[in-house]
Amino acid sequence: MPRLLALDSSTEACSVALLDGDVVIERYVEAPREHMLRLLPMVDELLAERGLTLRDLDAIAFARGPGSFTGLRICIGVVQGLAFGAQLPVIPVSTLAALAQTGAHRVPAGTHILSAIDARMDEVYWGWFEKQADGLVRSINDEQLTAPEQVHSQSDAVHRIGVGSGWCYRPRLGDAGLATIDATVLPRASAVIALALSIWSAGGAVDVEQALPVYLRDKVV
Repeated sequence: MPRLLALDSSTEACSVALLDGDVVIERYVEAPREHMLRLLPMVDELLAERGLTLRDLDAIAFARGPGSFTGLRICIGVVQGLAFGAQLPVIPVSTLAALAQTGAHRVPAGTHILSAIDARMDEVYWGWFEKQADGLVRSINDEQLTAPEQVHSQSDAVHRIGVGSGWCYRPRLGDAGLATIDATVLPRASAVIALALSIWSAGGAVDVEQALPVYLRDKVV
């Protein structure tokens, strides 16, 4: 089992998780304007709790977006600094997938999850995911950035749920036949860890130079 560190500050939430053996520990806080102040201390806390250093790790995973431009830049800047210093590969993970994974823990396999993040400017980032038998989610459509009215159902599953801040536009999104909708769910680094472990096992870790954000929006101010 690899030792993995995961960071996420792509939404209002800021979190760090550490996989050490079969143990996952995490720090999580909702502090939209404090990501720069919070990330590194949380990394230090988790490593100290397990008696590890960065060089004891196998890779660093991170939520690569889409999400807050500022939050993504902060997270990726920290990841690049840590990975360069310790000569570690990185594992980019979709923020929408991490959001779906966070919301998937109480639903059965086969459930389809409409993961949506408020993109501001009257738009939403969104994608459909399916919870598999192994407990992980997989994407079933391309991630998109559209007006709320353009979010459409690409699912014929019996059980469907919606998660994420994008559901603040619920009257305009419709319910797509969803059983439940929870706009309070935010992605967690522990979900990034779960998805990153699968990517690692498939040989998907990359050099730190490829620690890049995915914005979806063409123009980033």
